[in-house]
Amino acid sequence: MNLIEMNSVKTVCSIGGGPIGAGWAAFFLAQGLSVKAYLHSEIEEEDYRSMIKTAWISLEKLNDLDSIDPNLIQISTNLENCVKDADFIQESAPEILSLKQDLYARLGNIVSSEVVICSSTSGLTMTDIQSHCGTPERTVVAHPFNPPYLLPLVEIVGGKKTNSEAVMWARNFYEYIGKVPLVMNKEIPGFVATRLQEALWREALHMVANDEATPEQIDKALMNGPGPRMAIQGQCLAFHVACGAGGMATNLDQFGPALKLPWTRLTAPELNKKLRDAMVSGCEEITAGRDFESLALERDRKIVEIIKIQKTHVS
Repeated sequence: MNLIEMNSVKTVCSIGGGPIGAGWAAFFLAQGLSVKAYLHSEIEEEDYRSMIKTAWISLEKLNDLDSIDPNLIQISTNLENCVKDADFIQESAPEILSLKQDLYARLGNIVSSEVVICSSTSGLTMTDIQSHCGTPERTVVAHPFNPPYLLPLVEIVGGKKTNSEAVMWARNFYEYIGKVPLVMNKEIPGFVATRLQEALWREALHMVANDEATPEQIDKALMNGPGPRMAIQGQCLAFHVACGAGGMATNLDQFGPALKLPWTRLTAPELNKKLRDAMVSGCEEITAGRDFESLALERDRKIVEIIKIQKTHVS
C-alpha cells in the first residue's frame, strides 16, 4: 500500500460531535496536530466547544500546552471541506450501522487513498462498516476508551477487506502520538476491554435486579477493591500474584472449581422497568444533584493523577 508517512501527519479530521469525537479532537490538538472537525449540524458547535474546554483542563495537567490554542480547531458541517488535505481521519459518528456504511461509502470516494480512516466504533465490526466503501483496504477500527483524551487504550482491528499494512500503520501512529495500541487477533463484537467491562456490568445489573446490592454499594466495592489494583495489574497478573509463589497454576488448581458455582451468571438480566428505575434512582443518589460537567471534571482530575502514577512507577 502507498500510505502517507506516519511522521508526516500534520492535519487530522475528527468526525462526530459527541463526547468521543470531541475527546479525540482535544487529544489530537494537545499533540500539536491541526484539527478539522466535522459536525452534522451547526447547533452542535456550542456543546462541542464546551467538551473541548472540559478536556483541555485535564490535558494541561499532563502536557505543556502553553503554545497551543484549543480555540483554533476548525469546525465545519461540510464533510468534503473537512477531509480535504487531512492526513488522517478519526470517525466517531453515531453507532448506527447504516449511517456508518453510507458515511464510509462517501469517505472512500473523497479521501485520498493514501490516508488511513479509523473508526471509534464501540461494537460494530469493520467488515460490516466497510461493506459499501470503494477503498476498504485502508479502513480500520481504532476503538478508544472514554474519555479518549485521557485513557491511553486504543483497540485496533481491521475488517475482511482491510490491508494488514493499514492496521500496522494505525498501530504505529497511535503509539507515536502517545496512545497504548492493542492490535487484536481477530474481529469480535465489543473487542477486548468492552467485553470485559460488559461482563462486570451484567453482574452489577443482576445484583440490583435481585435486590442484592445498590448501585452505590457496587461502585463502593469496585472503587475500594479491585479498581485501584487494576490500575497497576490487570486481572490475569493480579490473580497470578495473588497466590504467591505458585502463581496462576495454584490459582486455577485451587479456585478453578469455583467457576462452576451457582453464583456465576453469564446471561444478562431482563431489563424491565423495575430494574431500569432502580438503576436510574440509584445513580441519582450517588451523584446527589451534581451535573455532568462537575462529574466529568472530578473523574478527569482523578484519572490524571492515576496516569501520572502509572507513568512514574509502572514498567
